[in-house]
Amino acid sequence: MHSATLLGLLAAAVTVSARACSGSGASEIKCPIVFDGRVKTTTQLTDFDSSSTSQFNPDYVKGNNLKWSDIVKFPNTANAHFDNATYKPFEVTISDQSIFQTQYGFRRAGLLFNGDTNEGSPGSTGVKTIHFSLKWDAQRALNLSHEYLLVWHEAADYSSNQFNFEAGAILGQAGLPKDTYKLLDRNNKQVWSTPILKKDWQNFAVTLDFNKNTLQVYYSKGNEPLKSVTSPVSNNNAGDGQYQIGLLKKPTGTDDVVNSGYQSNNLNEGLIYGSLFVEDSATGCVSK
Repeated sequence: MHSATLLGLLAAAVTVSARACSGSGASEIKCPIVFDGRVKTTTQLTDFDSSSTSQFNPDYVKGNNLKWSDIVKFPNTANAHFDNATYKPFEVTISDQSIFQTQYGFRRAGLLFNGDTNEGSPGSTGVKTIHFSLKWDAQRALNLSHEYLLVWHEAADYSSNQFNFEAGAILGQAGLPKDTYKLLDRNNKQVWSTPILKKDWQNFAVTLDFNKNTLQVYYSKGNEPLKSVTSPVSNNNAGDGQYQIGLLKKPTGTDDVVNSGYQSNNLNEGLIYGSLFVEDSATGCVSK
């Protein structure tokens, strides 16, 4: 082989390698990251079980006898909007064993960022934007006759959530379609919604201004840049607390959803997550 040909092949290989490392098609994060929930390609399931190897709290919020390595899966699917080639999607699942403490009405698995303390967290001051992308898993499809919390910020006293990002049939709000993703404010009033797509990544961001008590929603699908889909909306963001990412499935047929109600047996449901991080938007910065 001629030396010029060999050099050409080597140059082409370097170019391909560089594209793979840069994650061609992934959007760039342009704001300071406060909590990074993106999962490295080298991550093993057992890494979720220890605070030394996971960016999430290994102890909360999950079934009493489960480890996170029993809950999280690594699906074979393309990367999400902000995940370059060094990251991979992950799936949070729930089963019959997904009972946290004595909350027998719920089936629940919610990841908490390490460092996101219940009081005085850097995620609950100033202006913060939480980003996340969602993809439907037809093999572990959600039962949309139930109400699901998918991403939320729970106040430190556990009495309410500053916002709920949800899917399914919202209890007490029969007029809301069940087959949509919905952003509800602290009073459980719908601020915005969009149909659930069964094949595409859907990308979301919620900006919480803890100084002005507002929230704002951004959305896109696939690799399209995020666009604002609401103006800043008045919301009570007080009370500190923590972000939770995962599944909280409420029961049906009861007024006491925490402790009782109907949940089907042999439960095997999940939702795929990617591009998960919280950034500082104090200067108005929101990655698109």
